[in-house]
Amino acid sequence: MTGGGSHDVRIDRERGLVVKRFRSAGRGEPAREWGALSLLDRFAPGLAPVPVRADLHGDVPMVVMSLLPGTELGAARVLPVQAAALTEALERLWRAVPAAEMRFPTVTPNPVAFTDQVAGMLGAVGPALGDVPAAALALAQARAWFDGAAADRLRCPGERVVLGHGDPCLANYLWDGALVRLIDFEDSGPSDRAFELAILTEHLSAWFDSGLDAGGFLARFDLTRAEQARVLGFRRLAALFWLLMLRPGSRSSARNPPGTLERQAERLLGLLG
Repeated sequence: MTGGGSHDVRIDRERGLVVKRFRSAGRGEPAREWGALSLLDRFAPGLAPVPVRADLHGDVPMVVMSLLPGTELGAARVLPVQAAALTEALERLWRAVPAAEMRFPTVTPNPVAFTDQVAGMLGAVGPALGDVPAAALALAQARAWFDGAAADRLRCPGERVVLGHGDPCLANYLWDGALVRLIDFEDSGPSDRAFELAILTEHLSAWFDSGLDAGGFLARFDLTRAEQARVLGFRRLAALFWLLMLRPGSRSSARNPPGTLERQAERLLGLLG
């Protein structure tokens, strides 16, 4: 059995099934998982697990899905062939589902929800961030950027609504030697390409653990100028999110090696320019 903060996962290899039980459903996680899997089974079969059955309203909500082949990305450096396959998988995800079919009536679009989340974190952390000078400087500059017009710009809709994965930890992308497939859709919802690319390239599992080159990876996508500007804004926001997550005494700080906060601060300062 494996588990995250909001769910437990049991794998039945004999029957080729995965049973995901949710300990948290306050953001509609079970319905979002089931809804995304159902849409992808219809519009992009083979890209994600096949939904088998669900109990979305029980005391412990549950989704049962097929077991996919492959190993998690992120355990080692991402190879060029894997980056190419990841690009193809993401492009297929974003092309597959028509916006009119994305019926997530109670779900705030992912970019808006994330912007609001970071705003709340900024309000809670206070004016300082421990006694790490680089982190304090990065926080001050990021706060000034965010409190300007940035927050309002980031809440504006993107050019095209796509089905967003919402959880870009590289462990949620399975590589079978030829293709990349996606798992873990409890944070899925309406989104846009720029936001989804930004939170992936700035995820700790991507740049810190696996050495994914953000510039090279983003160059694989045919982004408009407006999308490129939006990617930069959300990369800054995602880097700020991780700076706040890594504050001294936090769970993320305890799980990562010494010096992670300093490296995160340097990355954020570089993005702020």
